[in-house]
Amino acid sequence: MADKNKGAKGAKRTPATTKAPSAKAKKKGWVKPTIITSILVMFAAPFLLFMVAYITIDVPKPEELVTKQVSKIYAADTQTELARIVPAEGNRQAVTLDKIPEVTRNAVLAAEDREFYSNNGFSFTGFARAILGQVTGNTSAGGGSTITQQYVKNMVVGNDYSYKRKAKELVYSVKMANEWSKEQVLEAYLNTIYFGRNAYGIDAAARAYFGVPVEELNAAQSAVLAASIQRPSQLDPWNNREEAEQRWGYVLDGMVEEGWLSPEDRANSLYPDTTDPALNQAYTEAQGTNGLIKHQVMAELDSLGITEDDVQTRGLRITTTIDPQAQQATVDTIRTNMANQKENLRTAAVSIEPATGAVRAYYGGEDPNGWDYANAGYQTGSTFKIFGYAAALQQGFSPNQMISSAPFTLANGAQVAGGGCGGGCTMKEALKQSLNPPFLRLQAELNNTTQDVADMAHALGVAKSIPNFPQTLTENGAQPYEGIILGQYNSRPLDMAHAMATMANMGVWHEAYFVEKVETANGDILYQHEHDKGERRVAQNVAANTIEAMLPIAGWSNGNNLAGGRPSAAKTGTQQLGDTGLNKDAWMIGATPQLATAVWVGTDDNSALLNEWGGSIYGAGLPATLWKGILDGALQGKEVMNFPEAKPLAHITKGGNIGQIYIQPTVVPNDPQTPPPANIPPVDAPPAPPAPAEVEILPGVSIPADLLGVPPAPEE
Repeated sequence: MADKNKGAKGAKRTPATTKAPSAKAKKKGWVKPTIITSILVMFAAPFLLFMVAYITIDVPKPEELVTKQVSKIYAADTQTELARIVPAEGNRQAVTLDKIPEVTRNAVLAAEDREFYSNNGFSFTGFARAILGQVTGNTSAGGGSTITQQYVKNMVVGNDYSYKRKAKELVYSVKMANEWSKEQVLEAYLNTIYFGRNAYGIDAAARAYFGVPVEELNAAQSAVLAASIQRPSQLDPWNNREEAEQRWGYVLDGMVEEGWLSPEDRANSLYPDTTDPALNQAYTEAQGTNGLIKHQVMAELDSLGITEDDVQTRGLRITTTIDPQAQQATVDTIRTNMANQKENLRTAAVSIEPATGAVRAYYGGEDPNGWDYANAGYQTGSTFKIFGYAAALQQGFSPNQMISSAPFTLANGAQVAGGGCGGGCTMKEALKQSLNPPFLRLQAELNNTTQDVADMAHALGVAKSIPNFPQTLTENGAQPYEGIILGQYNSRPLDMAHAMATMANMGVWHEAYFVEKVETANGDILYQHEHDKGERRVAQNVAANTIEAMLPIAGWSNGNNLAGGRPSAAKTGTQQLGDTGLNKDAWMIGATPQLATAVWVGTDDNSALLNEWGGSIYGAGLPATLWKGILDGALQGKEVMNFPEAKPLAHITKGGNIGQIYIQPTVVPNDPQTPPPANIPPVDAPPAPPAPAEVEILPGVSIPADLLGVPPAPEE
């Protein structure tokens, strides 16, 4: 029997009941919408994130992304380079794009980003080429980052390995490509990229590899530098010539492909010679004492408000006061005369121009980063007598004032041995022979005694504070001891040259300085020293009479007159090493009208100051020899000038220690009632000539020399 529900063929079939869709049917019904949505989200989300990031980030302006670069320090001739201030990132000197040869720019583009001028900060073909290179093992194919990306990585987002950093790099690169010109990007890139050999930027690289400025690079040299960018150390030809040359060929071939180099020039190209990295001086900071000049310059820049950031980012050109002739004479004289001396001997020399205060020569030692002996304090010996002399003249004393040279008893009861000058002489003669008792007597007669000596020294240029001595020329902030006039307290060679310069300038003080001019890399003047009339610190005739008293001393000091009879004012000084009878500091200070120079000789361990033969060194010896050599060399070919004539000063007579001639008591051997004089530093003079039979004390008044019982002065 046929089924009732079966009808004729093609007839509609009516189910008995309607079934609900199964779970599987429901799932199948949602498949297509879910996939589409996911795909849309997958592509839309990054795009939306990119757009949000693009809108919200701010790309710095070109002038805001400064790079640290080398600042250079020059001598006064603006040509002689003394030192460089090199940032931690290494050697870099920014140049404008127009100074970079077109062939050099094209070589870099061929190596790193051939589509630079057409891409929008990101290159899909460059990325694909890098992937292909990784797959095939062709490391010369280049990286996937555009020049814009590389610059952004180096200057904006950093180079850590993370997806987040890479995403930021992409966003910044695209936006920078839209906001900066291609020329701005390329110039910034070429001035920041690392080329190896501690050279950052194309100019530093040209000097480091070939010893030439960037303007002189040719195609073959440019290709060497461009080839090194990918892996600077590994692609240095001195480290890996084969691979470096392979990469070099890739760069040249790329230049041919892009039409930047003719096939003929490519065929004729030879791999150029590069300098030995071991001999590369492109990033040398300073050599010898120039390093100490650099430290002085940096300290002065800081005092002028030129910050470390200015120095490291603005490529400063700093012109100093250092005169090449004077500096070379100083270095040559010291090296020649110190060559055969004992190894522990050290010296310092500073020369300052009296008319301006400009430091014309500076030597503080041979270690560019070591102890600066010209900037350290030492006991000055009898050089300090000139300050007591000037103070006395300022208060009305005459250079012809007679003073006793008999022993002098200090406040603590110690006796300073007398001698020389036949028992008594003028202030002027006492300065020439550097006799101690007359100057102690003179100091005692000053209105404020020892304080007047300190004040005169400070007025003329001795600093009130120096390294390791917050207060100078004082006894813990109080009045200095009597020994100040004999050089008891510490002063720097820099200060003694400064004070001598003020005296030679007839009492007009100028601040001692090193920095003449500071310019930025683009030629803007950041600072220019203003030359002024200075400040009068002591009366002109006081300075003139002090200078006049110092005129014979160079010749008196072992015949160290300057060459050609050039007039000079000078003073020696020697400081003893405790009570050993040996010396530890020896000085010669002096000046011509054009230049004032201070020379110190000591040791690196504060031990006895001995020459190559084992004898004691005095101011009239090695320091005087150095002083003469420095000034002769510095002033060679310069005009011979005379100091202004000193006008007579009124003679005043003061009693007590000043006006009377004291006769030294006879010393009886082993007699406790008459102890011998205390042992003190020797005076600063060669052996005194024998005393005449009669010594004239005052005009028309003489006394037999044998009654004075004064022995000749010991040698300095």
